[in-house]
Amino acid sequence: MKNSHSQSYADAGVDVTAGYEAVKRMKPLVESTYIPGVMGTLGGFGGMFAPNMAGMKKPVLVSGTDGVGTKLKLAFLMDKHDTVGIDCVAMCVNDIVCGGAAPMFFLDYIACGKNDPTRIAQIVAGIAEGCRQSECALVGGETAEMPGFYPVDEYDLAGFSVGIVDEEKIIDGKRLAKGDVLIGLASSGVHSNGFSLVRKVFDVENADIKTPLEELGGKSLGETLLTPTRIYVKSVKALLASGVDIHAVSHITGGGFYENVPRMMTDGLTARIDLSSFPRLPIFNLIQQKGNIPLRDMYNTFNMGIGMILAVPAEQAETALQCLKESGETAYCIGEVTEGTEGVELLY
Repeated sequence: MKNSHSQSYADAGVDVTAGYEAVKRMKPLVESTYIPGVMGTLGGFGGMFAPNMAGMKKPVLVSGTDGVGTKLKLAFLMDKHDTVGIDCVAMCVNDIVCGGAAPMFFLDYIACGKNDPTRIAQIVAGIAEGCRQSECALVGGETAEMPGFYPVDEYDLAGFSVGIVDEEKIIDGKRLAKGDVLIGLASSGVHSNGFSLVRKVFDVENADIKTPLEELGGKSLGETLLTPTRIYVKSVKALLASGVDIHAVSHITGGGFYENVPRMMTDGLTARIDLSSFPRLPIFNLIQQKGNIPLRDMYNTFNMGIGMILAVPAEQAETALQCLKESGETAYCIGEVTEGTEGVELLY
């Protein structure tokens, strides 16, 4: 890279040497995520990974891709860039684990108006932390400097992950049955969905989002909204290892309960959820009150305090709750599987 420099390209707004500096800063962050299976190091044209398929009869790859969305606007306004990477990883790996798969590796894509090596390193620090939390490796990525397309102080962030599961251990809802207990895993906040509505409600570009608020436990609105998405991979893996038979899983993302819960159901079965069985986080009360939003719309947009729902046999529910508690989760029995055609029924 020592001889790589184009003054003409720099005059057009793309400084390739800044890209090299960003790679230099992110390399130790990336390598901190390496797990057995990683081949090579940062700098190749493709990330290589040799999966451990020992004991698997028919390995199946499960992939997921997503971005952080307009939550990034809060990162710009707060000038805080070291947590959105966790969100990016979470939105991918939480989807993958719904199928019973263990994420193996992750790649990121950062597009920016100007390559600021310090800022890029902060973003990648969050991505690396998300990978460590989900026990997967960051094996590569791309940083694209796009002057004239993005403002100089803004960027977009997306990612892609691949996991693996033995075919006979796939969680696909086929074993779901009437009487199964629904266990909800507490969210850390708004996670990474519904931010177009959040931004409209609070008019964040013109609001004071840095002053601590009593109703948010002394945290500012900006700090609260930037709380990174909780990653559930380790907890679900621990639950599977304990022998609990997970029949179905739903990641509560965009579309809230009404869109995501039916995705874990099979024909003729409905998830009946008692909304009084778990606490609603203060941030959701504030959003509803400030925006005068109907309650149904809240549950059709946000996670409302539950980031993932698992369906397990009734006789294993207590064991599952104990295992999840030992894994660091706050979990609640929030309902049961019943006969029905609606997919989800919320008891207000």
